[in-house]
Amino acid sequence: MRAEITATVGFDFYSFDGRVLEIFGGEYSRRYHVRHLHLSVTGPDRKGRRTVTIAHGQPGAGGHSLTWHPTAAEWEQSPDLAALLETVRAGVDSASGSRPV
Repeated sequence: MRAEITATVGFDFYSFDGRVLEIFGGEYSRRYHVRHLHLSVTGPDRKGRRTVTIAHGQPGAGGHSLTWHPTAAEWEQSPDLAALLETVRAGVDSASGSRPV
């Protein structure tokens, strides 16, 4: 990946440069490296909500995680979010062959 991809959802700004996902907004900023990142996007449910979880390491391994439930309206108002999450997933998948054991 050569360029940074960004998205704004509510008051949060998301930035991904191919290696590090950064989230600015709220009380503090968060950084996740693709070699130590788990991303899960489920849904939409019957009301159009999705569940997005970003966590350090593998699920259930402890550490910091961020989960939120964007509504259908929020998802549609931020088309860059879906593209950013797809790009992050591709980065995680390409780094998975070099993950530490």
